[in-house]
Amino acid sequence: MHIVTGFDDDLKYLSGRIAAMGGLAERMVAESVSALVHADETLARKVIDDDRLLDEAERDVDEKAIGIIARRQPLAADLREIIGTIRISADLERVGDLAKNNAKRVVAITAGQRPAGVVRGMEALAELALGQLKDVLDVYATRAVATLAFVRDRDVQIDAVYTSLFRELLASMMEDARNITPCTHLLFCAKNLERIGDHATNIAETIYYVATAEQLPERSRQDDSHKVTLPASATGRQGER
Repeated sequence: MHIVTGFDDDLKYLSGRIAAMGGLAERMVAESVSALVHADETLARKVIDDDRLLDEAERDVDEKAIGIIARRQPLAADLREIIGTIRISADLERVGDLAKNNAKRVVAITAGQRPAGVVRGMEALAELALGQLKDVLDVYATRAVATLAFVRDRDVQIDAVYTSLFRELLASMMEDARNITPCTHLLFCAKNLERIGDHATNIAETIYYVATAEQLPERSRQDDSHKVTLPASATGRQGER
């Protein structure tokens, strides 16, 4: 509690805006995946339109935070709180961009056939990424930072599922040329979901710093898709048809 109650009101406003942005970002990700899975172009357009709301919210957070710094000249924990809010809003805005980018590919993916296994893999990847995002936003609300290391380390699982899906998409394209267009778009969608996990990890690290003034230990954040290769026999199947 601050002596100037207006300062507390300012901080509560920023916290409320982050909560609202988080809820909208979660919904956009869920709806973009639903649009992909069910070939729902109407829902895809809604996700694309909603991105404007996240952009406006990020600008509002930035302007409000800068105004607070100028008026209140915060120090220590208060300054970390405000700077952390700016960083988290930027990550949430990027999550919205990634959901929008997936929604924009719905028409192209719908126009071609989609291997059922790949669609299920996309749903599994999305579920992991959304779970990660929801968990870090819950920690932002409760400041239960003791759970953050576990939440952040779960990003390794997201990377592993993404790499597996990457391999499956390549195999589908090599087995049937008709899969090339939809699977290429799905590759980009899968990468966007993997990146959402990375942004959730960024938010976890920011929350930990805001609460403790310390950094979480550095860890590698790299999927293994660059190592994926298929046997020569797989690449030759198309030529045998």
